[in-house]
Amino acid sequence: MPEPGTPLRILVLHGPNLNLLGSREPGVYGNSPLEQIDGQLVERARLLGVVVTGSFQSNSESELVDRLHACRGLVDGVVFNPAAFTHTSVSLRDALTATSIPFVEVHLSNVHARESFRRKSFFSDIAVGVVTGFGADSYLLGLEGLVRHLRGAGRGAG
Repeated sequence: MPEPGTPLRILVLHGPNLNLLGSREPGVYGNSPLEQIDGQLVERARLLGVVVTGSFQSNSESELVDRLHACRGLVDGVVFNPAAFTHTSVSLRDALTATSIPFVEVHLSNVHARESFRRKSFFSDIAVGVVTGFGADSYLLGLEGLVRHLRGAGRGAG
């Protein structure tokens, strides 16, 4: 946690193919390009009194792992859309547990209403929470939930 009076620091991570948002299957993923989503997150963070320290998208699993390692101790939480790595990446899961950075898993589409292989997540059980199916708003809802959790208001039983 930051010093008292210092805003919470939030990192946003985007997994593979999210650089194509706005043109990639808009019926599934919406029309908002990634830059627009990132801008909305920065603005919502400002309204919440927190800071988005950076937004990073990669199609490379190792680059996402490296970014998590580099942010250890520098951020208070992560809003993370692992995209296709949701269903495959033990190394990203291990990076999240090793760094102990609280995170919220977000997805644009409702993964539970899609192909059966998309229903398995390597992250849901270690995430603070999961937001899925609200399009670009999933990121904003995830940010709000993460901030509430970090401030101590998001803890509850079941």
